[in-house]
Amino acid sequence: GETISYGSHALQTLDIWRAKDAKGPAPLIVFVHGGGWKRGSKDNATGQFKPVHYPGEGYAFASINYRLVPDATVEEQAADVASAVKALVTRADSLGIDRRRIVLMGHSAGAHLVALVGTDEKYLRGAGLSFADIVGVIPIDGAAYDVPAQMKDGPPIMQATYKQAFGTDPVRQKTLSPTLQAGAPNAPKFLLLYVQRPDGVRQAEALDTALTAGGSTVERGSFPGEGLQGHAEINRRLGDPSYAPTMTVDAWLKRVFGR
Repeated sequence: GETISYGSHALQTLDIWRAKDAKGPAPLIVFVHGGGWKRGSKDNATGQFKPVHYPGEGYAFASINYRLVPDATVEEQAADVASAVKALVTRADSLGIDRRRIVLMGHSAGAHLVALVGTDEKYLRGAGLSFADIVGVIPIDGAAYDVPAQMKDGPPIMQATYKQAFGTDPVRQKTLSPTLQAGAPNAPKFLLLYVQRPDGVRQAEALDTALTAGGSTVERGSFPGEGLQGHAEINRRLGDPSYAPTMTVDAWLKRVFGR
């Protein structure tokens, strides 16, 4: 991979792996790591399979770092996602990227961030982009799509993390909730992946309902896995050709990218 800076902060960097055997400009997947909005990095939370599998499928694959809570806000993190996409779009010709075929993918807190960027256009607009620049979004096992609901009935162990990220102001919590921002317009297509964590299932189903009402085409992939172990596994193993979620994502990408 190659490392690119998309801003002046040390964490505003991304790694990009070019498509293998690309015949012309390649579709691009931009991955956003998890870690409770406060930790994690592209180096430890991307998983080993994605940077090999997706270029092998003919796609460029990028994984980004972003500024972390408490030094940055969740709003700034969503802006970082959009800025990273803009940096890749700006370099599309030299990187061999088809800037008209970009999918956002994120796990856990990263699933929340890509869903937020895919439902509240102000982040893309702030980077000089729009929903027209994103063909699809793949949130992986997020559970804070509706922040107030998650702070009311989500796992007690996560409440301090949510309070640090989303604060106590109900208006801000709603503004940062993809499910509550999913009125039209939104990114056109979503694939919601999740394991069998009760709050994650509830949150994905509610996001699906809201996005569908907002005019997006939504597909869901529900897979085995319990608790934090299942939550970590779906990210760690995605891109492993023998793993069922990999096949679901591959088929969806072929349809969305048209190749």
